[in-house]
Amino acid sequence: MWFKNLYIFAFTRPFTQNEEELEKALQEHVFAPCGKTELSRFGWSTALGKHGERLLHHANGCFLINARKEEKILPASVVKEQLEEKISQLEHEHSRKATKKEKEQFKEDITFELLPRAFSRINDTQGYICPEKNIIVINTSSRGKAEDFLALLRKCLGSLPVTSFTPDAGAETTMTNWLLEQTLPERFTIGFEGEIKAMGEDAAVLKCKNQDLLSDEILAHLGDKQVVKIAFDWDQTLSCILTDELSVKRVKFHDSVYEQNEDIPKDDMMVKIDADFTLMTGEINRFVDDMLAQFELATNSYLES
Repeated sequence: MWFKNLYIFAFTRPFTQNEEELEKALQEHVFAPCGKTELSRFGWSTALGKHGERLLHHANGCFLINARKEEKILPASVVKEQLEEKISQLEHEHSRKATKKEKEQFKEDITFELLPRAFSRINDTQGYICPEKNIIVINTSSRGKAEDFLALLRKCLGSLPVTSFTPDAGAETTMTNWLLEQTLPERFTIGFEGEIKAMGEDAAVLKCKNQDLLSDEILAHLGDKQVVKIAFDWDQTLSCILTDELSVKRVKFHDSVYEQNEDIPKDDMMVKIDADFTLMTGEINRFVDDMLAQFELATNSYLES
C-alpha cells in the first residue's frame, strides 16, 4: 500500500472518468495467467490484492489501480546449450553449417518446448490517479515500467493525454545550486547521499553515501560537475532520493505518519486500508506540490496521445 517510489505525470486535460466508468474501462484488459506456451501476460489485477475484488479502489478522491505482469523465466544458458546441441547434430548429419534461418527455428522450437515447464515471475505495479491535482503517480523506480503502466491504461481509455515534468533550467541545475548556496527550500533538509556527474557521455561520476554533501570536499567537485541525485528529508514526513528527471526513489515515511492510523483495529482491514490510502495520498500530494514548486517547470509532451 505505501508507495516506495514515485514517477509523477500530469494530465494535459482534466481526467473526467468517474469510478464506474474507469472500472468498466479497466475490465477490457484484465490480467490472466500465461498460457503454457506464452512468454508473458500484462493486465489489470485487483487494486487491493487479496483484500478486494475490484480493479480499482477509490478513496480521498484518488483511484488506486494495479498492473500485473507475468513473465516466464527461461535461463539463457539452458536455451544456449540445447541450441548448440541441435546445431552440432545438424552439422554432423549433413556435413554443412546451419543457416541463420535454421538456427532461429531451432531456438523457437526449444523455447516452445521449455515454456510449459518454465517458472513464472509476477510483478505488480501500483499507481493512483488524482483528478483534483491532475496527476497520476506510479509506484516504480523504473521509467520503463512507468511507461508500460501508462500504455496499458491508454489501451483501456482510448487516449491518455499525460506529460512528464521537465524544469526549464534542468533539475540538476537547481539541485546543484542548493549545495552551492547551502540553502534548501523551506521544509527540505539535505541528506547524506547523492550523485554528482560531469557533462558528456563518458563523464566522471561521483557517488556519495554517508557523506556530508555540504562539506568542502564535495563542494570542490561542483565546478565541473552537477548534482543528478540528492537525498533529503521533507517536512518531518518522509525521506527520499530525488533524481534529475524528477523521479523520487526510496521513499520512507516517518514513524509519526504511520502512527496516525495506529488506533484503527487491525481486524477491520478495509477500514485500515482506506485510512492508510487516504493518509498516504494526502501526504504524497502535498509533497509533490511542494517539490514541483521548487522548479520552473515546462512539460514534455512526448507521452501525449
